[in-house]
Amino acid sequence: MQRTRQDAIEGLLPDERQRLILARLQAQGRVLASELATELQTSEHTVRRHLRDLASAGHCKRVYGGAILTSPAGVAASVRMQEGVDRKARLARVAASLVRPKQIVFLDAGSTNVAIAQALPDNADLTVITNSAEACMRMQERPGFDVILIGGRVGRRTAGATGATALLQIQQIRADLCFLGACALDPTEGIAAFEPEEAELKRAMVKASGQVAIASTSEKLMTAAPYIVAPASAIDFLVVEADLPAGRLESLRAMFDTVMVATS
Repeated sequence: MQRTRQDAIEGLLPDERQRLILARLQAQGRVLASELATELQTSEHTVRRHLRDLASAGHCKRVYGGAILTSPAGVAASVRMQEGVDRKARLARVAASLVRPKQIVFLDAGSTNVAIAQALPDNADLTVITNSAEACMRMQERPGFDVILIGGRVGRRTAGATGATALLQIQQIRADLCFLGACALDPTEGIAAFEPEEAELKRAMVKASGQVAIASTSEKLMTAAPYIVAPASAIDFLVVEADLPAGRLESLRAMFDTVMVATS
């Protein structure tokens, strides 16, 4: 006799349920315990136990009613600089279209923001303040840039300056536009980072900027990281990839003022 889908679900072993929940998290970015309990024909208590185990393993972050996928952006900057180069270049070209001549621009550390440094237009008389030495190198010999490098302790994961010295410098500047690096971004959880000093510096950049833009690869969207930077409402422009699933794109457009899709 052919086995029905309900029979298959009811016969799942605990490890199989957990793998199914992880697959759902990876596909959707977020899950609700009540919905999973109904689908898997088990109790919410059992689902919450699976979510606790997945969170302990670093796969997700527990939130009220369920869980959200953990961002994959916790690896070292040297690794991220080699990943998705063409994808980040497409995002960067769209993000760079936001700048206007004679603006003062904050450019946060991050591999996508390094690509933005390369994509910014020459001869626009831009003042760019960055905590990324790599981004600085992409601009220093090109015409039309006044580049200010923020100093401080440079972390291996971020490759960007953080700490008290960097924070004080940021607090003394008022920028027209900030390209913020987002380790994780979710419409409900907001913008988040992996380290407390990194989050503090990002908060200062947001506070000191007239407008905030984020260009993000798809895997960082609908994910979480430990330290909250700002709510989603702090973002004026969000630049995303063209292959983002329609459901996620719809969710983002419902939350953010301007969502720009990098198609080429």
